[in-house]
Amino acid sequence: MIVIRRALISVSDKTGLDALGHALAKAKVDVLSTGGTAMALRESGVTVRDVASVTGFPECLDGRVKTLHPKIHAGLLADRSNPKHLEEARSLGVELIDLVVVNLYPFEKVAEEQGKVWSDLIKQVDIGGPTMLRAAAKNSDHVVAVCDPSDYPIVIEALQKGGMTPEASRALAVKVFRRTAAYDGIIAARLGRETSTNGETLPERLDVPLVRVSALRYGENPHQEGALYRPAGLPASGLAALKQIQGKELSYNNYLDMQAAYGLVSAFTEGAAVVVKHLNPCGVGFDDNMERAYRRALAADPVSAFGGIVALNRPLTESAAIAMGEIFLEVIIAPRIESDAARALAGKKNLRLVEATPAAPPLGIEIRSVSGGWLVQTPDGEAGDTERKTVTKRAPTESEARALERAWVIVRHARSNAIVIADEQGIVGLGSGQTSRVDAVDQAGQKATRGEVSPGLRVLASDAFFPFRDGIDAAAKAGVSAIIQPGGSVKDAEVIAAADEHGMAMVFTGRRSFRH
Repeated sequence: MIVIRRALISVSDKTGLDALGHALAKAKVDVLSTGGTAMALRESGVTVRDVASVTGFPECLDGRVKTLHPKIHAGLLADRSNPKHLEEARSLGVELIDLVVVNLYPFEKVAEEQGKVWSDLIKQVDIGGPTMLRAAAKNSDHVVAVCDPSDYPIVIEALQKGGMTPEASRALAVKVFRRTAAYDGIIAARLGRETSTNGETLPERLDVPLVRVSALRYGENPHQEGALYRPAGLPASGLAALKQIQGKELSYNNYLDMQAAYGLVSAFTEGAAVVVKHLNPCGVGFDDNMERAYRRALAADPVSAFGGIVALNRPLTESAAIAMGEIFLEVIIAPRIESDAARALAGKKNLRLVEATPAAPPLGIEIRSVSGGWLVQTPDGEAGDTERKTVTKRAPTESEARALERAWVIVRHARSNAIVIADEQGIVGLGSGQTSRVDAVDQAGQKATRGEVSPGLRVLASDAFFPFRDGIDAAAKAGVSAIIQPGGSVKDAEVIAAADEHGMAMVFTGRRSFRH
């Protein structure tokens, strides 16, 4: 049992300090403190000794040095089970400290504010606090370390019972080590964005401190736990800062599908609606009127849209909401949900209405887990960041060119192998996740005939090159008149010749866009 006779308290966040101070006073604990914390405790009637009275050294350098002294750290680190340590502490006049209560300078809070620069941030780097916490946590069988006001009730209960078990103290110590590790990680990550060390996008060591935003209903399946985290030290953004207007709690799969849908719809400057099912776009429609955009997206594959997620890059209007209310949807996500639209869907309790704004990947990187580690990459570039090269005898018409560019954006958001057949208004058919490219073309063609889009202009986008001419022949059977693809196959000449035979236009982008 750890009996608390002397405590050192230095906190930035004064939450719960009054109750803790009175519990310490009632237990006749000798309280040491510094600066504003000492003042707050005295104002609440708690007797406090200044740390300077122990160290014999005043606070200095505008408070940068308060507790960095051998008499403080020897009092924290002395092993009470080691007679040599105890004798040495007595001979040096060291007062043993049994409880450390510290919360750190609010670096995260300041770092999340817009416009903060190096000089603002560096002031919030705590030195003494982490040092005291780590010292106490290292000696957790004899010293209790507390870094979170939510743990004060544990300390108060221990004071009432006459002490704390080493097991409870160790649990608090682990929390301290997690806190100080995260704190240093946040500092390294945030200050790293203020400088360019060797111009490294993917450094040798990658620290990604995360803070939990919310627990989820469950993970990918009901027997799995799930939670949403965001990078600490950055303003909340994107789906980590969404506002849910109505509906059930969001699930892990909802977030994955929302990311797929909102990531795609946000790639367009013109008005667009996207329908996603199981991470794949099954419908995309273009129109500044959101009802028309949605109906066009739905027409591409009304069967798959059932139970899907709809994303808009314009506010959800009442007329669009009424149209969406005609089938079962899991989520509707838009930059704003108009009040009339929310009222139109209020009766659908299982439908989640979500407001969010698009955001770039946190830290400018994408991270995925694999067995034993993580894969990290920079995001795929913008859809139009490469030069287009017409490789066939015929160049695309203006209408085909517009449709091709939209199709190229869409195919980059579908699972590889991916094929998109589209017109100027949106998707006509999608083939995705296939093990051969010709199968993806066949699947897209089948979807094109099954959907409710009127026949007309048909163009095709492929996320990687065609290895053989069979994909081109299948595209011709589906009524495709123009193709956009990366090129780069050893059989490019054969593929181009096939396109010429069918009177197609073909454009190379020179860049593959796999999405696994």
